[in-house]
Amino acid sequence: MSVRPAPPAWPLEVETLVIGAGAAGMVAALSAHEAGEEVLVLERDAVPAGSTALSAGLIPAAGTAQQRAAGIADDPDRFAADIQKKADGEADPALVAALTGAIPEAVEWLTEGLGLPLTVVEDFDYPGHSRRRMHGLPDRAGASLVDALRARCEARGVPIVCERRVETLFTDAGGEVAGVAARLPDGTVEEIGAERVILACNGYGGNKTRVARHMPGIADALYFGHAGNQGEALDWAEALGLATAHLGAYQGHGNVAHPHGILITWAVITEGGVQVNADGRRFWNEAQGYSEAARAVLAQPGGQAVTVFDARIADVARQFADFRAAEAQGVIKTADTVAELAAAFGLPAEALEQTLTEAEAARAAGTADAFGRRFGAVAPLAAPYCGVRVTGALFHTQGGLAVTPEARAMRADGTPCRRLFATGGAAVGVSGAGDSGYLSGNGLLAAVALGRIAGRGRA
Repeated sequence: MSVRPAPPAWPLEVETLVIGAGAAGMVAALSAHEAGEEVLVLERDAVPAGSTALSAGLIPAAGTAQQRAAGIADDPDRFAADIQKKADGEADPALVAALTGAIPEAVEWLTEGLGLPLTVVEDFDYPGHSRRRMHGLPDRAGASLVDALRARCEARGVPIVCERRVETLFTDAGGEVAGVAARLPDGTVEEIGAERVILACNGYGGNKTRVARHMPGIADALYFGHAGNQGEALDWAEALGLATAHLGAYQGHGNVAHPHGILITWAVITEGGVQVNADGRRFWNEAQGYSEAARAVLAQPGGQAVTVFDARIADVARQFADFRAAEAQGVIKTADTVAELAAAFGLPAEALEQTLTEAEAARAAGTADAFGRRFGAVAPLAAPYCGVRVTGALFHTQGGLAVTPEARAMRADGTPCRRLFATGGAAVGVSGAGDSGYLSGNGLLAAVALGRIAGRGRA
């Protein structure tokens, strides 16, 4: 990745050039097109995907029509407070306010303007959210969200040119980004001028060197994100003298089926399930969240755990395509007794029985257990029991380019760029400095809300 002075003339020029065709890039492109701008999206891969395609595709938003229809009272201020509580106050307040304020309109636009049938998840809670505010497509699959956005781009004539790897940013005499050079599969290079450039090229989870430097605690974990997330935005930031923030922040997940590599929804935990290690014992407060679960699980013998739940919870989890896929592949095991479930995973039956008995006693009493977890009003686990062997994984990074609430990249001296914007994983998120600050859905919150803001901005 390099930065060079702009050439005297451009073979091709556009108003808005978007680098990356994940959810953030396509939302930005559609928004810019809607505002009357000439838009071009360059995508490195043969088919648009990005980290969104590997997620459940759920967008958190407060104060939406879907929530009102479900009788859920919520608003952006409450959402912002939940974000800061989870992030221990480390997130930029102005950015948090911008995202939580923009996301209700963005969800309305996706639903009413683009025709995406988004519904709110009403049957279970996500850790840290004081209201049910996750919105997704019926199959709760990120790949479906990406496909839907791509279809809308095609229908509206927003060009997405794939297999174009942007290697160079060009700058004008004032140091502002003025265009790019992209390499084609045959090795030739295209130079394209632009009134403004939007970086939507995601984070750096696939770059082992950067992960080891910024996030050593998760460096040896399974990487469950997009392999192309190599940190190009950070390379350009260094060359351009741009500010970055919270480079040690990331979203982990401690419920990835092992060795199959299938994401198991955290609903199996929030509805009353628990995680046990090879000794059949619980080892942490699972209610903290799935991001910090990655390190908790990886710290167990073999870096593995077994998530234990029951048939009632499995019914809730089946709304997620990944869970149904796990069942189809025999990843989820079912047993009529705790002893049979223990045998299926090679766990000490007596220890597992005692572990579940202790958890049930805390649930029934309405008190915190030895790990500080309160189970709330969930039903007790009952036969038939279910289980899945899991490990911890790194999903995507949450640090990146520092941006203004208008999605403009910021220079190291604190001044905003006029022609360079950043969104999605290329920009810093609102998850604080580590992994425990990640509130469920923060990734797509930034992708959709900041993408919408960037797309509607002007150079």
